[in-house]
Amino acid sequence: MAEKAAAAAPAVSVGETVSGTVEHVAPYGAFVRLESGQKAMVHISELSHNYVKKVEDVLEQGKNITAKVIKIDDKGRIDLSIKALQIREVRPPVHREEDFEKKLTNFLKFSDEKIADLNSKCKDPRGTKRRAGGSGSGGTAGKK
Repeated sequence: MAEKAAAAAPAVSVGETVSGTVEHVAPYGAFVRLESGQKAMVHISELSHNYVKKVEDVLEQGKNITAKVIKIDDKGRIDLSIKALQIREVRPPVHREEDFEKKLTNFLKFSDEKIADLNSKCKDPRGTKRRAGGSGSGGTAGKK
């Protein structure tokens, strides 16, 4: 019988802007009762162009919203998008060449210090370099 009531209500179409009231908030989105009496859902990814950690940060039960119908599936479920009606701010890329140059200079300085430290640790206290992997006896130790 509920299906007949939904079918009798004026149908919404994809691309249409609709208004409704938030009936239930879930971790993945919010269920909205449209003015036509139909139920629809707004997924968390369709709430805002910005990152939304929790649906409750944007919507609460009883809030009136305006959204765009983005999908109606075979079962008649209606998906809405609030962000489709929002103007997305396009920020020009920030030119950070100075920051890069500063980071590169600091990296090279740190790298030179690290190499100097490693070189000083590899030298023998007498000022000569140690031989890598040698046992100190010319490699003949243990042979008979």
